[in-house]
Order: sequence, then structure tokens, then C-alpha cells
Amino acid sequence: MREFWVASGHHLTRRTDHGGLVATPELITAYLARPELMPPNDACDAERNLHKNLLSDPLRAVSKADIAAIADADARENWTFMIAFRDRLVAAQSLEALYASLSRNGAHDLPPIFMAQLCHLILRNALDGCDDPYVLRAAELFYRPQKATVHNGSLLLADAEVVDAQQRAQNDLHSSPLTAMLNPAVFGEMDVMDDSNAWTYWSQSDAHSMAMNLGGNPKAREGLCRVIERWVAHLLGVGVTVEPIASVEDRDWRWFVGLDSEGTKVGNSLWNSEATGDVGEQIVSLMRLAFDDVRYVDGRVGGKPIYLILAMDKDKVVRLKPQNLIAGLPLASTANVA
Repeated sequence: MREFWVASGHHLTRRTDHGGLVATPELITAYLARPELMPPNDACDAERNLHKNLLSDPLRAVSKADIAAIADADARENWTFMIAFRDRLVAAQSLEALYASLSRNGAHDLPPIFMAQLCHLILRNALDGCDDPYVLRAAELFYRPQKATVHNGSLLLADAEVVDAQQRAQNDLHSSPLTAMLNPAVFGEMDVMDDSNAWTYWSQSDAHSMAMNLGGNPKAREGLCRVIERWVAHLLGVGVTVEPIASVEDRDWRWFVGLDSEGTKVGNSLWNSEATGDVGEQIVSLMRLAFDDVRYVDGRVGGKPIYLILAMDKDKVVRLKPQNLIAGLPLASTANVA
């Protein structure tokens, strides 16, 4: 089996009999080794000692007094979040159950980066054995923001962090902020995935250095649909079928899920018949979802399809929120949810 997304830490977890992941001390140690938690040169002794002690015993108890002793306020906040996150990981029946709970009940005290990292781990588990690079590249949308642009009439998505780094590298050349996306030669090492280069994804899956042609390549659109199907089946225990569509032709549509905050705004505008021409330009992907077994669907929806809307913000950034699928689908009480 080909390996991918090693940076997720998937190899540092334990898989339970029911297929979910459980955190291990090794996973916590990997978090502690992240640059954000490494004490800076000017860190106080209390922070250095806390970090050192946790590296030797990642599950050791940390009191409020331990954190309060740290001199820097930002460091105290970071460690408060980290220890709370660690304790949740360790106490959870599975990472999937934790993610589902946070999605439904809110994660107001948890920084978004932790939700993204959880998603990365869980999605790596859900896609274990996947051999389709189009599906895996589409899955990156679930945990990494993307920048969108239209090139030669097609909508391209590229990793936002990589694009920003490339653009910063071009500052000395006084290039336009859009040059990197419009000129592959200037954009450096980022290729647009197609059938001629898709095989190279395996060697660069952790670099996030391939763009996807979501607007012009049917395999990219189908890949996103397959990811959603796997995500829903893995976390909610129900089978769904997802397909890309060009528009909502159903006059009696009953339900939609915005896959991000902008998609929710677009859906509300369409629902209330307030949409303008600008709304269509925001849409990145429009899909139709159907449950394989209607017994799992809220009676208000029945056999009608559920529409999924993914959109970009005014800065052309796409921030897919996979937790919206967990909290937003119209499940009946009989559904076997996590």
C-alpha cells in the first residue's frame, strides 16, 4: 500500500476494533515537538521546565499553577489550549467520536488549527488504502485552506500556505500577487494535477504542492464527491452518494449544507430568493447528496436530495469546514452516528 500524509501522525495512533483511532503518548509527543510549542530563546524557566517534563512524560498532570507560572501571556494561552486539547484526545473513546462531538456541540474554546489537525488524522484513517490521487488531493480541502483563481477558463485551487510562500518569494521580482497562479513557470514547483502527473502525488503528498483543476477536470470534481462519501460513512456510519451538478433545478428543494461560511451565505440567499449575479461567481462547487437508505433521513426531507455548496470568500480563499457535514446533514434519530 502506498503511504501518504505521514505528517498527519496517523502512524502514531492506535486503531480500535471498531476502526476508530485512539491517541497515544507518541502522538502527544509529536504535538509537543511542533514549532509552535517549542520554547523560544527568551522563554522563562517555568515554560522550559514544563516542556521538558512533558517530553519525558507526555501524559503527566499539568496544573493551572504550572501554566500560571509562565511569564509570557501568549505562552500561557498556548499551553492552556494545548493541555486542554491533550486531555480531550486522551480521554476520548476515539478521535472520531471526539470530532463528532465537537462538531455538534461546538469547539468554542479550541483553536481552529486543532480541529484541522484532528480532521487530518481522521481523514487519513478514513482514506486508508485509497489509491486515487485525485481523491487524496481533493481531500486536502478538508484541512487546508485553498486559494482559487480562474486560468484559461478553469477554476484552479492551490494550497493557500504554499501560494503565499511562493508569492513572498516573488516580492523581490516585484511580481503581481496573481502572477504565481497565472504563470506556472513563475509559480515554481506547483503543477496542476492531470493524468500525466497524478502519479507524482505520492511523493509530495505532505508538501501540498499540486494544484487541482476543480473547474475543468471531471476527475477532480468526482474526487471531491468521493471524499465526502467516505467522510460521512466513516464518521456518521451511513452511506451516501454524492455527485457534482451545475445548478439547482429542483423547485422543491428541502435542505442544503454550506460546506463553509460563504457557502452557507450563498445557500441562504438562494433559499430566500435573494441571490444576485455575484453569488454565482462565489460558488466553487455545487453537489447533490442522497442517502442510500432513506430511513436515516429526517422525515421533513424524505427522499429529496440534499444540496452541498462550497464557495470562496472575497479574497478568493476556500475554507471548507468538514464539521458542517457532521452537524448539518438531516439525520433521523435512527441513524447510527458516532
